[in-house]
Amino acid sequence: MSAGLARTFASLSVPNYRRYFTGQVVSISGNWMQNVAEMWLVVQLTGSGVSVGLTAALQFLPIMLFGAWGGLLADRMSKRRLLIVTQSLMALPALALWALTVGGSVEIWMVYALVFVRGAVNAIDNPARQSFAIEMVGPDNVVNAVALNSVIIHTSRILGPAFAGVVIALLGVGTCFLVNAISFIAMIAALRAMDPAALETPPRLARRGRGQLRSALGHVARTPRLRIPLAMMAVVGTLSFNFQVLLPLLASFTWHGTAATYTALAVAMGVGSVAGALAAGARGRADPRLLVAAAAAFGIAELLVAAAPTIPLQLIALIPLGAVSVTFAAGVNSAMQLAVDPAMRGRVMALYSVVFLGSTPIGAPLVGWIAEVAGPRAGLLLGAAAALAAAAGGAIAFARAGDSGVAQRDCEDGARVRLGGRARVGELRH
Repeated sequence: MSAGLARTFASLSVPNYRRYFTGQVVSISGNWMQNVAEMWLVVQLTGSGVSVGLTAALQFLPIMLFGAWGGLLADRMSKRRLLIVTQSLMALPALALWALTVGGSVEIWMVYALVFVRGAVNAIDNPARQSFAIEMVGPDNVVNAVALNSVIIHTSRILGPAFAGVVIALLGVGTCFLVNAISFIAMIAALRAMDPAALETPPRLARRGRGQLRSALGHVARTPRLRIPLAMMAVVGTLSFNFQVLLPLLASFTWHGTAATYTALAVAMGVGSVAGALAAGARGRADPRLLVAAAAAFGIAELLVAAAPTIPLQLIALIPLGAVSVTFAAGVNSAMQLAVDPAMRGRVMALYSVVFLGSTPIGAPLVGWIAEVAGPRAGLLLGAAAALAAAAGGAIAFARAGDSGVAQRDCEDGARVRLGGRARVGELRH
């Protein structure tokens, strides 16, 4: 195996992470099947872009409302045990939606309610998952692990929609919900099979007390390598990462297509996302210059997708958009994981989830409304402008903070020291 390929898949040498990776591939593929099925069901029930945006908003509204509390839970208890509980609970809304759809009694308000319930569980699950990576692999490989997590998500974005398109055509939309419910068994089994003694847990768990969320906010405000990437993600997450809304609307409104058209768009973007995640895993770094460049490339790529005059050209343009979008998101995630105090990792990564996913209730209805009034291309143009603005703002903020490409090295050294010297000198730099 070449050195580059070994770096790309370094985290898979850790048995606990290897189990986690396998379970996630199955579970998240099922989740993407459900996402596709939910959005297509809403389009069929309502024919409304605003309704599609509202569905996405309801999925992530609980993260905006309760995500910080979910991060506090992740800091107070074993993340592995917490994830076993949340993954079990996530299957219940999927089963309910399957029963209602197959029974022919599903109505749009029922879809909204069950999407919100699933989002409420995800508000606890997501901060725990975001902050669990470094416990499985340590600071040596956390950038690689975050990148491989992105590979899982975006490989599933290919497999899930492709499988969903076939299942919807052959068996109906309701079957997708049943498959998703069953897929959680793989993740629960992987978590239960882990060796808890091999996890690099924080030196102490947070105890109940006042001001714990305020202290995490203060920690972010005082630390430029947390504050600036988080602000960039707030802008991009709100206005640029709305493909869950825009892709079905492009398929239906712009191209007057079917579920197969939507699937093709989602798969094209997924292919680019996997390529971008693999490149990030081999890179092993997430410095300020990378974040700024990725945000700028994100904006340019989204402009190209908006301007594409035909479906084939848009499919081609979605590939680089997928690559740069995951490069940016994984870069922000990795940079924050390494810069944060381990005792606050759950809370700070919850803030990441709030601005990345919890911003959807603000951005998704707005983008859905713009897409309905002015067309889906207008929603893409808004996202492109936001990403370019984030790149410009990030460049200025990093320069004022005196940050540069060496900041990542300092950040990694600090992470190594805070984790009790587990990382060996030299291993943090690939």
